[in-house]
Amino acid sequence: MSVLSALTVAVEIASRKRDEARHVLQEALAVQQAAQAQLNQLQDYARETEQRWGLQADTRVQPEVMYHHYQFMDRLGHAAGLQTGVVGDQAARVENARRGLVEAERRLASLRKVVDQRRRELEQAQARMEQKQTDERAAMQYSRRVQDR
Repeated sequence: MSVLSALTVAVEIASRKRDEARHVLQEALAVQQAAQAQLNQLQDYARETEQRWGLQADTRVQPEVMYHHYQFMDRLGHAAGLQTGVVGDQAARVENARRGLVEAERRLASLRKVVDQRRRELEQAQARMEQKQTDERAAMQYSRRVQDR
């Protein structure tokens, strides 16, 4: 039974590791969603700003103002590019966390199969032992009956 109890402890540890891996994945997904929301916000702001400037196409604008607008839009585009990189990094972290969870689930499933197999083997050994004892008792009773005759 010590092998079975050791395997049971291994299953409990593997379950905890699986739960930790699930938690890591959930956190990574939350961070990825926040990064994506920030990127969407930057892109929306850039579109709105361009639309506002598009509406003012008929009006005269000082060259300095146009220069600052283009500079601002370049900076906004750069920020969106950086945020795109952050979103990509987070996607890679999510994928790594997913792989970690899958591996933890596989390990847990294989340990559970081993425990089930060992339990069946122990039950079969116990059943054979009980059958052997029953057969021995029956043989002893038979031999007593034969001697008593």
